[in-house]
Amino acid sequence: MVDIQRIKELLWQRAAAAGEADELAVELLKLAVGNRGNWTRPWDGVLAEVRALPSETRTTLADALVARYHAAEAGPVSRGNALTLIGVIARGLPGDRLSVERLKRLDELGRRHTLWYGERHEVLAEAELDAGRPLAPEVVAVFRRSALQAYGDGSVLALADRLTEPVLNVGEEWAEQALRDAQGSPDWQDLLRHATTATASRPSRQWEQRARILIHPLGADRVRTTLLPWLALVGRRTFELDRQEYEPDVNSSYDPYNANALRGLTWLLALLPAHPDTARALGTLVETSLRKVSGLGPRNPKVANAAVTALSRIGSEPALAELARLATRVTYKGTLKLLDTALQTRAEALGLSREEIEELAVPAYGLTEVGRAEQQLGEVTAVLEVTGTKAVLGWRNSAGKAVRSVPAAVRRDHAEELKELKAAVKDIDKMLSAQSERLDRQFLARRTWSYTTWRERYLDHPLVGTLARRLLWTVDGTTVGFADGELRTLADAPAREGVEVRLWHPVGHESAEIVAWRDWLERHGITQPFKQAHREVYLLTDAERATGTYSNRFAAHILRQHQFNSLAAIRGWRNKLRLMVDDTAPPATRRMPQWGLRAEYWIQGEGDDYGVDTTESGSYLRLTTDQVRFYPIGAPENSASCYGGEYGVWLGAGVEPVEPVPIADVPPLVLSEVLRDVDLFVGVASVGNDPTWQDGGPEGRFREYWTSYGFGELNQSAETRRVLLERLVPRLAIADRCTIEGRFLHVKGERHTYKIHLGSGNILRTPNDQYLCIVPKSDPAAPQAGYLPFEGDRMLAVILSKAMMLADDTKITDPTILSQL
Repeated sequence: MVDIQRIKELLWQRAAAAGEADELAVELLKLAVGNRGNWTRPWDGVLAEVRALPSETRTTLADALVARYHAAEAGPVSRGNALTLIGVIARGLPGDRLSVERLKRLDELGRRHTLWYGERHEVLAEAELDAGRPLAPEVVAVFRRSALQAYGDGSVLALADRLTEPVLNVGEEWAEQALRDAQGSPDWQDLLRHATTATASRPSRQWEQRARILIHPLGADRVRTTLLPWLALVGRRTFELDRQEYEPDVNSSYDPYNANALRGLTWLLALLPAHPDTARALGTLVETSLRKVSGLGPRNPKVANAAVTALSRIGSEPALAELARLATRVTYKGTLKLLDTALQTRAEALGLSREEIEELAVPAYGLTEVGRAEQQLGEVTAVLEVTGTKAVLGWRNSAGKAVRSVPAAVRRDHAEELKELKAAVKDIDKMLSAQSERLDRQFLARRTWSYTTWRERYLDHPLVGTLARRLLWTVDGTTVGFADGELRTLADAPAREGVEVRLWHPVGHESAEIVAWRDWLERHGITQPFKQAHREVYLLTDAERATGTYSNRFAAHILRQHQFNSLAAIRGWRNKLRLMVDDTAPPATRRMPQWGLRAEYWIQGEGDDYGVDTTESGSYLRLTTDQVRFYPIGAPENSASCYGGEYGVWLGAGVEPVEPVPIADVPPLVLSEVLRDVDLFVGVASVGNDPTWQDGGPEGRFREYWTSYGFGELNQSAETRRVLLERLVPRLAIADRCTIEGRFLHVKGERHTYKIHLGSGNILRTPNDQYLCIVPKSDPAAPQAGYLPFEGDRMLAVILSKAMMLADDTKITDPTILSQL
């Protein structure tokens, strides 16, 4: 504890003599050892008393502290405290004490992300500035970031106000490129400085007026072409910061000072004439800003929200397309709400529904027919084609012969057209993925289309048509697919007219019909963009009829929480991350307004050891699962302690309890799709899928679960996979080495015989069913299995790739696998 009275006695003795000043210096340093870098109360009172001493007394005391700094017995802590005290005492005094040592200490701070105001490092910075020397850009950045902390005090804020150069903080690629581009140009400097003032959620009228004035001398086109390359660099650092204990991954997050400038840049772009490149760059910035960072969450939702706001104010088709695309990809609630509002506002302005605006927002990206476009560039023809989920850019010479690389004449004479074609390829790839996900979510939307509208927006749309023509549809009650240039029935009869169209779902169709359509797709070589004809159907079980109001089909699983949370958001579920704190949380829920229902999946955090069962920030690493229930959509929501325990509902005054919907009363399509989602969560996020978890995880607690899941009974999606493999395996080059028996694909290699579990992909080998750990890798050069009837089943691809490798096990070269054989 600081002896305030003792120090005050020494101070009020007006210690002017050298001996008294030295005694006071020693006393101050001795007591400062106990503050451990914390110069707040009661030290702030002491420092105020010191600053109030006469200048002659302060001069003597400062010189005494310099002597103490250089004393042979002084250690690093004592010297650091002396530097701070000298910075306080010598303010306004003649002379520049310990300037070299002070500068060295400041340079050491340049690798910190922020400084705690209680350390009083600002007195060192102020001493440098008072001496007429600017701070290093890295040090300026540290103090600016520190000033933005909610608990920053007045002295840090006052220092930050003095730090006007450089305009942006160094350390991020985009900011350093912006500083280089603005060097020597007062106009650019002023524009960047104005961008840093974007601290609100939306620009004010005054802000925009000032921005337009600053844009004018530079020119709108020049501003756009200069700014957009900066946005492409966002998220990259030029040097690493030191990460402090319990600090999030600061090197993957945005500099908070520069983040304000990024918000300002998006607002500037919204004031410029619309351009496709602007919409593209803003859409990418949204996704970059929402990328998750360890210990922090999304990198910077404020920047993402600013980019969405800018897109919503740009009245162009490319901007609307980006909004629609992002609405299918973004899972962060705040940003998703902004996207929904923007699309709903645009829809109302046009007199359309939200669904219709999403359909109309999909551009053709230069495609002139479904999945294809040709563009003549001199004597060369560029061919843009959609193959599966990817766009491919090819070339033909004047003789019509395909060439592998971009012809030199195109690079030389048509650089701008080439740039646009390459941009179109990237745009198509992003939009195809987004539209595939949107279509996959349409099964519960109860959407119907007039035949003419459907053909325009789906079947014959240059981009969406590449997906729609690989799906099955119901036209006036008849199931049809697209093959050989037109719609056809199961008997391949053309179907050229209709009134009403729906997306086909296997629920309600006989097994024989479903199998027949699978054969039809295979006969025509059609790979569906997601499971439709092979979609799992979850029928009510006797156990669920017995429980009455809930399903235990997916209870008692161990899931990775963060993976589950991401999957749930992608599938349209709402979930709250469980923290190891005294709080409550609702179950994971999916609202289905078209059906008046809400589904709940009951989960809770697993474990009680902070740091072992949680991240550094306290969120659980794993969850345990329980019931699936259904309620009327407006029913009060259940909740449970984050630590675990029974779910219950808190009823306010006048609120009546609402019973869950009997599970037998849930429409079969709703039940099937909800349980399919839950099966997906378990199938992807379960620790039982991880081949490296054979030890059972922390303290072996999950060994029994890992074994039972990794080699146990197949769930519905794995059963679907087994049925499909029974059709696919006989066509493989390794068919004579493979058999399917129960839960396993048996593969006979030269060294051993292997059993691959059809649910988890885990492997056992002879003799004695020894476990074989093979971690799947993404390898484009790996042998392909040939035709697959649908995309998106990663586990199917993993099982087939493992089978092909193990069938030829004498050619395995990976030492981690060989050591197990």
